[in-house]
Amino acid sequence: MTQSFHHKVTASQLRRDAYLYVRQATVQQGFENSESIRRQYALRERAVALGWPIERINVIDSDLGKSGASSADREGFQKLVREVGRGRVGIVLAIDVSRLTRNSADWHRLLEICALTDTLILDEDGTYNPNDFNDRLVLALRDTVFGTKLQVPRARRRGDLREVPS
Repeated sequence: MTQSFHHKVTASQLRRDAYLYVRQATVQQGFENSESIRRQYALRERAVALGWPIERINVIDSDLGKSGASSADREGFQKLVREVGRGRVGIVLAIDVSRLTRNSADWHRLLEICALTDTLILDEDGTYNPNDFNDRLVLALRDTVFGTKLQVPRARRRGDLREVPS
């Protein structure tokens, strides 16, 4: 683990629990892409390297096989948001921030709650502090880029966009 990750973690955050959110959109994806599941669970090691004791790393994997398009049917995501809002979480871990939710409204709500409670967000690419301007900008851009990637195929299916000839 490089020092660049450690400078964002505070003693206050370490006094709270770490929450690892594990999700695949379908059960079939879990079977076909077991490497992704393995990598998601392996994020516990990152939390330990940052200072969290293994017994204070809570894994939420009750949303396996559920789409991230809405939080309505994802009890695991709802629990994560509740725990962050109660100030019980020092860091949220996910393989990619887009794995947390595919819905911009849900994403921005979680991001705002993390900022209010001084909760970090970690994925394979880095550790982010939602109160840091640059980190917040990166997280917002990643949401925008991912949202666009989802919207283009939908728009094409509806006929709103045409394929660009090569």
